[in-house]
Amino acid sequence: MSVLLNEANALRQQLVTWRRDIHQHPELGFRETRTAALVARELQALGLEVMTGSAKTGVVAVLGEGSPVVALRADMDALPLQEANHVTYASQTPGVMHACGHDAHTAMLLGAARVLANMKDRPAGEIRFLFQPCEETHDEEGKSGAQRMVEEGVLDGVDHVFALHVDSEMEVGKVVASKGYMTANVDNFYATIIGKGVHGAHPDQGVDPIFLLGQVISAIQGVVARRIDPIKPAVLTIGTVKAGLEGGENVIPAEARLTGTMRSYDSETRENLITELERAVSVARALGGDYVLEIVRGCPSTYNDPDVAEVLSERVKVLLGENAIIPHDVSMGGEDFSFMTSKAPGAMFMLGAKLDHVQRAHHNPVFDISEDVLPMGTALLADAAVTLLKRAAERP
Repeated sequence: MSVLLNEANALRQQLVTWRRDIHQHPELGFRETRTAALVARELQALGLEVMTGSAKTGVVAVLGEGSPVVALRADMDALPLQEANHVTYASQTPGVMHACGHDAHTAMLLGAARVLANMKDRPAGEIRFLFQPCEETHDEEGKSGAQRMVEEGVLDGVDHVFALHVDSEMEVGKVVASKGYMTANVDNFYATIIGKGVHGAHPDQGVDPIFLLGQVISAIQGVVARRIDPIKPAVLTIGTVKAGLEGGENVIPAEARLTGTMRSYDSETRENLITELERAVSVARALGGDYVLEIVRGCPSTYNDPDVAEVLSERVKVLLGENAIIPHDVSMGGEDFSFMTSKAPGAMFMLGAKLDHVQRAHHNPVFDISEDVLPMGTALLADAAVTLLKRAAERP
């Protein structure tokens, strides 16, 4: 194991170069053409079998052949944010930046590919490197990069799949390796409360959608508190409320709109949230108005296979020390890696990458990470591939 980490440390400057290059040239989801070209070029130089254009702009590379098959995933897309960091490698693309660490994920997986390609005693089987586009959002059909990769068959035949995600607020080198649910189901809603617009001086002649909206909001806020099993984690958040026009102080509008998000872990709670949300919004109809409700189902919850998480947790301790694994609450955030773990048992671990004492939260204009984690992540990815190949080969 010290050999693996030493090899990753020897790549440190190359890892930093890759990460900074990608950071300076961020690309939004399904537009990662430059990043994909860099990835494909580096993988081809290693002699790997490389396929471009997966899920529109993704890259898939294959090392080895036969079974078992283990997949390693990194996401490549950036976010529509203006970077506020004053560093030499700051984004050169106005309004776009890597604010979630996908530049680091890509660099680490490239490093793992190099380490594994040069490994003389690599276990038999295939390692599939998945450089995924568009984790942060979805296309016009509502599909993310991981979802499209799965639909295209990229995960077919895979025995295990693994991914690392950096955490900018966790100490460098610490790892969260949850067993079971890691992230939540993500579903968004868009509701229109329909009334009858009239002059504000004559409310009795119309149906005030703002009054209806008040009752609907109250009903929505009671869903989790009174309609969902209290031992099942759930969130129902209203994100926007819009009604009326600027300068319309004496006008009762014809409709009001609200949007929000729902988060849950298990499928039963997910369905209950949707049912109870519709019940809450239907209050508008009971009070003389009407409503239109659209539910947009997002990615499912990411479930870390307990056995895979246990095996790889022990390897983390060997590689980074006994105290590397730390307890951590599961997140109500979303991750489309869930589409991959729904196809093959696997896990996603969080790797601490805190840079300094500044709060550099994910999806924030001052997001940044310590580049000390790049060799660590490279070694963890490479070791996960080796460990999972051996584990899959030993199964009856």
